[in-house]
Amino acid sequence: MSATADRVPRLLALIPYLQAHPDIEISSAARDFGVSADELREDLNLLWMCGLPGHGPGDLIDLSFDDDHVAVTFDAGISRPLRLTSHEAVALIVALRTLAATPGLIEQEAVSRALAKIEAAAGSQAQAAVAVTVAVDGQDARLGVLRRALKAGQAVHLTYYSAGRDARTERIVDPMRLLLVDGHWYVEAWCRRAEGVRMFRLDRIEELTQLDEPSRPPPEVAPRDISGGLFLPSPGDLEVRIRLLPWARWVADYYPCQSVVEDGDGLLVTLRSAETSWVRRLVAGLGGAAQVLDPPALAAEIAQDARLALAAYDAPPAGG
Repeated sequence: MSATADRVPRLLALIPYLQAHPDIEISSAARDFGVSADELREDLNLLWMCGLPGHGPGDLIDLSFDDDHVAVTFDAGISRPLRLTSHEAVALIVALRTLAATPGLIEQEAVSRALAKIEAAAGSQAQAAVAVTVAVDGQDARLGVLRRALKAGQAVHLTYYSAGRDARTERIVDPMRLLLVDGHWYVEAWCRRAEGVRMFRLDRIEELTQLDEPSRPPPEVAPRDISGGLFLPSPGDLEVRIRLLPWARWVADYYPCQSVVEDGDGLLVTLRSAETSWVRRLVAGLGGAAQVLDPPALAAEIAQDARLALAAYDAPPAGG
């Protein structure tokens, strides 16, 4: 499980835990949560920024430190009974049903209990949620398969679309961990085809099957340090700068970019690539919604592609 997925439940549990253990030693609390004292201090610093809407100093959770002890001095209303409006109750019921339908959910029983309590408390208001159909998308299904494979220590077979090369490949990989970065899920795995560690974005996995064989990444292989970014271009990669019109803004979400700058209604994006044939195909397919600004040689090649395409329309039909 990713560090984010581990941290959220811990943050949710910290305040009631600290209220039940006033003035506890940070080292003792860290042992109870199975983390280091430094990790727990980072959690406490984050909790200081949480609280009621408005985010004024008087609305945020407040903690008191005395040497190596910590206590909650203001819980921002967490201890008050929660009262939901009918709209809030319906929204929460739909959200919990969606969560319960997510494959591979670890806390399935806890979600089901919470859903039953909310539905009982909402009474007749809960009937409005019946009209909402909950469906799990393909990415959620793939996430479930990968979580089960990681837990069981098994390899997976996948068909993957590489946006940078505009190609599909089939691979057997040994999953190492799941990462949620900038709203996208990735699986870091040892790729037997490439004989190296690779990052696979879940929404680009077209087919995924858990195999009945053990996952066996080489013992010397460790998860990559991503503190400097998820993708690190090679020194020889070409830097490409593209202006995107509003209806092509999706490109900045789909392709890894070094920088994204607002340009009126559009965007200016900079990306790095080892080869540019896919950039030429991308720009041609966008039909004028993207313009390569740098490097000039690539811009000239794309302009020539466009001229040749237009000339093909003007050419007389064969045999005419």
